[in-house]
Amino acid sequence: MAKVKLPRGIRENKGTYEARAMVNGVKICLYNSDLNQLKEEFEQAKQQARNNLDYKRTQMTLNEWFEEWFTDVKAHKVKETSISPMRNNFKRTFGFYIGTMKIKNIRPMDVQQAINAMEKDGMSNSAMREALGRLRECMEFAVGSQLIPTNPCLIVEVPWTYKKSKEEIALTQEEQNALLDEVEDSWYKEMFYFMCLTGVRVGELGGLKWSDIDFEKKVICINRSLSCSYCNGVKREILVSPKTVNSIRQVPFLGEMDEILESQREKQIKLKKELGTRWRSGDEFDDLVFTTSMGSPCSRYIVQKEIKKAVKRMREQEAVAAVQEKREPRVVRDFHPHTLRHTFATRCFENKMEPKVVQALLGHSSISITLNIYTHVLDKKMDEELQKFGSAKTQEREAYAGLDVKKVKITALSHC
Repeated sequence: MAKVKLPRGIRENKGTYEARAMVNGVKICLYNSDLNQLKEEFEQAKQQARNNLDYKRTQMTLNEWFEEWFTDVKAHKVKETSISPMRNNFKRTFGFYIGTMKIKNIRPMDVQQAINAMEKDGMSNSAMREALGRLRECMEFAVGSQLIPTNPCLIVEVPWTYKKSKEEIALTQEEQNALLDEVEDSWYKEMFYFMCLTGVRVGELGGLKWSDIDFEKKVICINRSLSCSYCNGVKREILVSPKTVNSIRQVPFLGEMDEILESQREKQIKLKKELGTRWRSGDEFDDLVFTTSMGSPCSRYIVQKEIKKAVKRMREQEAVAAVQEKREPRVVRDFHPHTLRHTFATRCFENKMEPKVVQALLGHSSISITLNIYTHVLDKKMDEELQKFGSAKTQEREAYAGLDVKKVKITALSHC
């Protein structure tokens, strides 16, 4: 049988066909066991090179293209603190499901099947929508760069599934008191009191400086946040602007705030003198209100670690007490730093503070955010409040027992 004459640039090696060519400085090298398919791909590759298209980039996988696009385009348009979360979102969504596919081979059905797999794995609708929106933007740039003819994400949809919103469970007053009692002798005592009395985000706590506190006017200016991330195992901490414009705010001294801050300042000054050059805080981290006992910034990891320690001690103490009192031990719940923010808001609502005031204290951009998160507090109080309405004639109501909202002044950063 006569041997098939192969086209120029194609040769056979042990049942596999190899195509090689150099066109306009672009090296083309393809392999395929199907000769006809290889010939078709070879001609397409040579034509792309002749048309001065970036052949190598059309061979990129989605993971490779996303990283190039994100680094050169997207990362310059977002806050530095958003870069790492965005990359991680891609890695655990489309990067995981179709990241190894070449971008030229990705079809709408591939993207839709990836979305369906995410839904099956229990991913939230918001996470899927965020991932799809970013992939759509990424692939649109590939279209504009003539790497692919059309955007495979345009007709893809995120399935609608109803999921009950996660209810944020604040600490009860009893649990809050137990926590504060437990940290009474801890270096972080004042930090926990401060979080319970202000409701600040953990990043805002870490970024607070003494220069942000006006002891005469008794207000705390929130105008920066501590961002902490890990890249290739290396910890990186920087001070950045707050989450949103509404996050820039003033929080008045409440409760025993005067004593708490004075105690923290005295304790910190004393330890600085004792440690001398071993005190780690310096440069942009100088003057931080809350630090570790060695002067390092208080990141969310530090706060979470201290919470875990406190919870562990409380559980051990409760177990001993239960044995002594011959009863079942009470449950000591796990919680995270953001729980203390919800706890502060809950105490505000329990003391009948106006929602608008709570919104301003927390730095929420919309009143709906405040009310949506804490509806369980309102539901609990609804029956009680309805009983206070009074008759149609007298309209008598029980006076608010909480903070006098007229005395709370929330101002912009320009007044800080």
